[in-house]
Amino acid sequence: MLPTTLEQLDALRAECRAMVTRRAGISAGAAVLPIPGLDLGTDLALLIELLPAINRKFGLAAEQVRGLDPQLQRLILLGATSLGNNLIGQLITRQLVTQALKGIGVRIGTRTAARLVPVLGQAVAASVSFGAMKLLGNAHVEDCYRVARDALLAQGLERGELIEAQAEPATLPQSR
Repeated sequence: MLPTTLEQLDALRAECRAMVTRRAGISAGAAVLPIPGLDLGTDLALLIELLPAINRKFGLAAEQVRGLDPQLQRLILLGATSLGNNLIGQLITRQLVTQALKGIGVRIGTRTAARLVPVLGQAVAASVSFGAMKLLGNAHVEDCYRVARDALLAQGLERGELIEAQAEPATLPQSR
């Protein structure tokens, strides 16, 4: 279910950002271990779990969106598309997550190369892994926030309610 107030929406954003930070820590831990492929496999597994969880929190999972009024469904899917996010309102597959990871491919390549340098390289790999997971996760949170906020405002306008819009922070991270 979509949030019904801006306060709920803001609380969900904070909750999801904390969830992203926890998963980024796990990703960093996997990057330290000297097992080939473990870091990428861990990132894939984390994202396959994390992205749908974020969608569900905002009421934007595929099954939740399908249950909405067709006009609201269209608004949500158009909003997600306009942000370049093909993970909102869709069934998240390994292929979609792999495409998202390719968007931060340079960081993943840096992490892999850094692991070849003993001790210092593992620290660099962990920090790159943490940063890449935070970047991707928080960009998705912000995209979900924007889409849910637009849907909330549209619903309020339909009902003739005046919803006071809060100013967006000027330093929001770019999603792509």
